[in-house]
Amino acid sequence: MKEDTAEMDFDPSEGQIVDSKRRFSNRVDTYVKYRPSYPRELIDYLYGEVGFHADSEIADIGAGTGIFTKLLLERGARVNAVEPNSGMRDALLRELVGHSNLRVMTGSAEATELPDHSVDFIVSAQAFHWFDRAAAKAEFRRILRPGGRVALIWNTRPTSGTPFLEAYEQLLHRYGTDYGQVNHRNISESDLAAFFRPGTMRKSVFANPISYDYEGLRGRMQSSSYIPVPGDPNHEPLMAEFRDLFARNEQDGQVVVAYETEAYVGEV
Repeated sequence: MKEDTAEMDFDPSEGQIVDSKRRFSNRVDTYVKYRPSYPRELIDYLYGEVGFHADSEIADIGAGTGIFTKLLLERGARVNAVEPNSGMRDALLRELVGHSNLRVMTGSAEATELPDHSVDFIVSAQAFHWFDRAAAKAEFRRILRPGGRVALIWNTRPTSGTPFLEAYEQLLHRYGTDYGQVNHRNISESDLAAFFRPGTMRKSVFANPISYDYEGLRGRMQSSSYIPVPGDPNHEPLMAEFRDLFARNEQDGQVVVAYETEAYVGEV
């Protein structure tokens, strides 16, 4: 389960965990079509400095529709894609059918269903903010081989710096059902450092600018779980303001969003 969403003290109850695993069930197709991928420089970094290699056994936790899984498979790794949402899991299987190095699991970050000490690396792209951190940390320690590391990754959208970015952020706060609560920026770097073994976390940032036309940016927005769906009383007002915002800021039919991809790598 992945989300593009700025400290979240997210200590979910069992009911909240279950709900988070269902959040994207009604927007899987939009997610597949409009979610951005990740820059090649990030993958080169993982396969260079971090030590991934073609024979690595990797667990992609919260694999969603397989956006990051696909990038790992392209480098020859054996990937265990763990995704609890059945709709997203089905989309992953459709997208990546035929990959002999792919194993798809129905587990979660807290209970992956993987054997003890079975993977060299764990990645989680756009999903860690949904996890029960204490339970996930215990599970990651269980499934990692000695010396294994974890990479937590997000595509982060800037929220200021241009009139468009600032107005777009306000739009999400105004109409997003729980945008302020599920936003991954709510997890601070000190929260992330506490998840890793002391002194092992390393942060790296990679540019990932994306140029959107109207349909692309609308689809990207609607792929987020906090956006009101058609039939919700806030849906039409949101879309009307979004159309006006895009029209005021587009150049040659495009708006550029200067995403940055953040990677936090360390031992647990």
